[in-house]
Amino acid sequence: MKKILVATSKPFAPAAVVGIKKIVEASGNEFILLEKYSDKAELLKAVADVNAIIIRSDKITAEVIAAAKNLEIVVRAGAGYDNVDTKEAASKNIVVMNTPGQNSNAVAELVFGMLVYMARGQYNGKAGTELRGKKIGIHAFGWVGKFVANIAKGFGMEVFAFDPFIPQDAITKEGVKAVETVEELYKTCQYISLHIPSNEKTAKSINYDLMSVMPENATIVNTARKQVIHEDDLMKIMNERADFNYLADIAPDCAHILQDKYPSRYYGTPKKMGAQTLEANVNAGIAAINQIIKYFESGDTTFKVN
Repeated sequence: MKKILVATSKPFAPAAVVGIKKIVEASGNEFILLEKYSDKAELLKAVADVNAIIIRSDKITAEVIAAAKNLEIVVRAGAGYDNVDTKEAASKNIVVMNTPGQNSNAVAELVFGMLVYMARGQYNGKAGTELRGKKIGIHAFGWVGKFVANIAKGFGMEVFAFDPFIPQDAITKEGVKAVETVEELYKTCQYISLHIPSNEKTAKSINYDLMSVMPENATIVNTARKQVIHEDDLMKIMNERADFNYLADIAPDCAHILQDKYPSRYYGTPKKMGAQTLEANVNAGIAAINQIIKYFESGDTTFKVN
């Protein structure tokens, strides 16, 4: 019997917890739940003898890994996994997985919720603009990018994408125009939707050189990670161009300045909302537990990221 811990300071939806527990117990394993914890000591105590952990935005650091003597697998219910120390986990032969695709539609719908909100002047009663006929660039054409493309086509937008890791014919097969360079994407598109991961190569990669070449009335919407934005450059372009807009599902460190100086051109969600739908919540949680059970039963490492 394996001990499987769901550790979520920001809890899953009740339906997800019920579903996870049912699968754990049906497989003959033990279900343990830690929700709404506020002290790291609670997490360190909870992981002491568990074999598997499911998390959301919770941090699995080297300290947590050291405290989890029996840990074999961690699954991040969602796409991003920069809240897990994957190198430390690998050094202890602990498998780390994510659940790609489970939150994709929720994130894509949020992209368009924010785009419409900004295009219509934050519903201030004045005339706004429409998205139909405009060009949108998708920076990274993974699971979320594909969902964004589908919605964009429904809006009647012209859709472009750049992803150096995906063959161009795979992008064009989706009815999307593939561009050869990231610079071309930004020069071409009035709207850019960011879906790149946060790592050493992407940190601060969305910089002045890229933002400054965007067409008139440019808008960047970031539902990826705040670290990919060069915030000093963002402040510079917002100051230089009265037509530049920035939307974020992860507030930059300079959010209070942007909100004070450019309230009509900046919007950030109060907290990260990308995966905050009932459907995404349940999908990611159920996918996470199914991956754990498959790993224990057959050694399946399909979604391993370390």
